[in-house]
Amino acid sequence: MIIPFILEKAVSLYADKEAVVSDGQRFTYQQFADRAYGLANALRSMGIGKGDRVAIMRQNSHEYLESYFAVAQIGAILNLLNFRLSPEELALILKDSGACLLITDRRFTEPVKSLMKLETDLTRIIWTGKGESLTLAESVDYEDIIRAGTGSPPPMPLISDDDVAHLYYTSGTTGRPKGVMLSHRNVCTHALAAIAEFRLGDHDNWIHAAPLFHLADAWATFAITWVGGKHVVVPDFDPPRVLSSMQQEKVTITNMIPTMLNMLVNTPHVESYDFSHVRTILSGGAPIAPELVKKIIETFRCEYIQTYGMTETSPYLTVSILKERLSRLPTEEQFVYRVKTGRPFLGVLLKVVREDRTEITADNNEVGEIIVKGDIVTKGYWNQPQETAQTIKEGWLYTGDMAVVDGEGYVNIVDRKKDMIITGGENVYSVEVENVLYSHPSLLEAAVIGVPDPKWGEAVKAIVALRPGHKATEDEIISHCKQHIAGYKAPKSVDFVSELPKTGSGKIYKKGLKERYCPDPKKS
Repeated sequence: MIIPFILEKAVSLYADKEAVVSDGQRFTYQQFADRAYGLANALRSMGIGKGDRVAIMRQNSHEYLESYFAVAQIGAILNLLNFRLSPEELALILKDSGACLLITDRRFTEPVKSLMKLETDLTRIIWTGKGESLTLAESVDYEDIIRAGTGSPPPMPLISDDDVAHLYYTSGTTGRPKGVMLSHRNVCTHALAAIAEFRLGDHDNWIHAAPLFHLADAWATFAITWVGGKHVVVPDFDPPRVLSSMQQEKVTITNMIPTMLNMLVNTPHVESYDFSHVRTILSGGAPIAPELVKKIIETFRCEYIQTYGMTETSPYLTVSILKERLSRLPTEEQFVYRVKTGRPFLGVLLKVVREDRTEITADNNEVGEIIVKGDIVTKGYWNQPQETAQTIKEGWLYTGDMAVVDGEGYVNIVDRKKDMIITGGENVYSVEVENVLYSHPSLLEAAVIGVPDPKWGEAVKAIVALRPGHKATEDEIISHCKQHIAGYKAPKSVDFVSELPKTGSGKIYKKGLKERYCPDPKKS
């Protein structure tokens, strides 16, 4: 199965149905497809063909969705760029991918000017948005080429399931970014599994609030289109705008990372919005505290599903959907499973193993590393066979995530392997401590890291942000933690900040915190 078939099926069944709502514009599936095919024809006329890399850097938009399908239609590879990166970081990625064309928005004029002074293979730029096209490389206007292209699909080259469709770059252990290669098979297999797991259909309205350059949201581009659902697109994450869009467009389901959901449920007057159409809220991309899950369920009054995955796995590996037997448990007992990392996603073979690769005991106590295989798993990193060999061994992808497994087969992540803190010979998992911190009524955000300590080797440090109008002292927070977890797990120190640093996808940037607080390079 290949990506172009997804749009073809949607048009055959839902041509006149509303497909996309984006920044005041509305498109039916036929209109959306015509635009995607127009872009594909334009790219083809520029000499872009099978295997060529096309980069995109812009905020969420209908143009983003169109690009996902247009580039796949001609067998080219879409290189997704995080627009929050510096020009130097972007240039490294573009040079590695070999992208020759960039689709971007005029709001990024200044970064693009800087980028074009650096070494890349870019020769063409397609500009979206209003304003004049700059004479940087060979510049053209997005809407001009859409109008010039025909509405019919261009001739499709012979595309294999295993051909690379997308390049998503993640940070590498050596500092060099790694291009995760996702094939048509990876993307389509994941979309079909998501349709089955989340019971997606043409009744669903999905809001793209998380960035489309990140797989926390991008996978829904294909799953929602396949079933004829509606895409509601917001360009930037602004909590009041997201909430009002959810109300106005009668959003039924979405996925966001915990920091975004935390901001939504703490938005002033959130209780005044109508969420009666919301049936499911998914959370993924980072661990989430049980206290936040309770607030999500209280606010949206819908089913909550925890998800876990990686860019390398398209992304989902587990979901906290309850087995039928578990769904008959009392509400409080159900909640124990809903906040776990979850059971394996459809089509995923998952194990939690010891260092010797034997499986751990399913006693909800022994900790091991999650390893996985399946058709959603990447075949490796672009131009990096050594990194690929270190991550994928004998067909199994080693995630670096440490977890326990219970008797029901539900896994629960306790930490990243590299984030585990060893203090006085004892293992402390930052996620466990963070969950306790989030239960403190005055804390809005929290992160836990290990810092060098002459006595204990490492000491537990918490970095926290308080809710507006709330107060708390270091001693109060440490005391709160000691009431709920062993003393050696509690923070030895607490730093207060106005806001925790975030990555481009909105996750708390732990690597940055470690670089700031920990001079030991092994911990950064």
